[in-house]
Amino acid sequence: MATAVKSDLWTRVGSAIILFAIAGAALWFGGLAFGLLLLVGGALVIVEWLALVRAMGQGGGAKAALTILGPLFIVGAVAGLWFIREKLGMTAALWVFGMVWATDIGAYFAGRAFGGARLAPTISPSKTWSGLIGGMVAALIASASIGDRAGIVGVPLWIGLFVGLLAQMGDLGQSWMKRRAGVKDSGKLIPGHGGIFDRVDGLLPVALLLGALAMAGALTVRAAG
Repeated sequence: MATAVKSDLWTRVGSAIILFAIAGAALWFGGLAFGLLLLVGGALVIVEWLALVRAMGQGGGAKAALTILGPLFIVGAVAGLWFIREKLGMTAALWVFGMVWATDIGAYFAGRAFGGARLAPTISPSKTWSGLIGGMVAALIASASIGDRAGIVGVPLWIGLFVGLLAQMGDLGQSWMKRRAGVKDSGKLIPGHGGIFDRVDGLLPVALLLGALAMAGALTVRAAG
């Protein structure tokens, strides 16, 4: 048993390193490389989303709405990420990713350290209110530190608090879909991690919101010099 757990851990670590390297390189180079990553990744997420909806059983109107609105939601998030990277720059895109990553890390460690009341026990029993707060605080710290370097203007840097909340609501939304579908993961593409959707469930609503703000001119960066 211990050998199997250790093997699974190394599988997860190896997959995470490869994913980080690919995403980091695409983010660094931008342009075609980042566009291709978003195009392929977005298409795979749509496939996984629709597979979850099909497996959700009875649901009539709700399933129809998810089938139609889900792909539009994903396309909007992908467009938002592309716009931020190409129009506002790499550091602004890193600001977005950093807040979501910080949310995951802060929620995990705060939940482990403080435990307490469950956030949504019928949807995701492992999530706690302490984890929710820890994730929001971590996102706030990431927003203030990375956002200052990126020269973010137009929105207060404490938007990290809302981003931390929104990212965790995205995670809960996907957990609800998987519970309704009776599956543990959205797919099996990433060894030890499940599907692409499993890795970006919190990023999607954040990218949609911040991308929309950027496209509307409400989120900008300071000019160099």
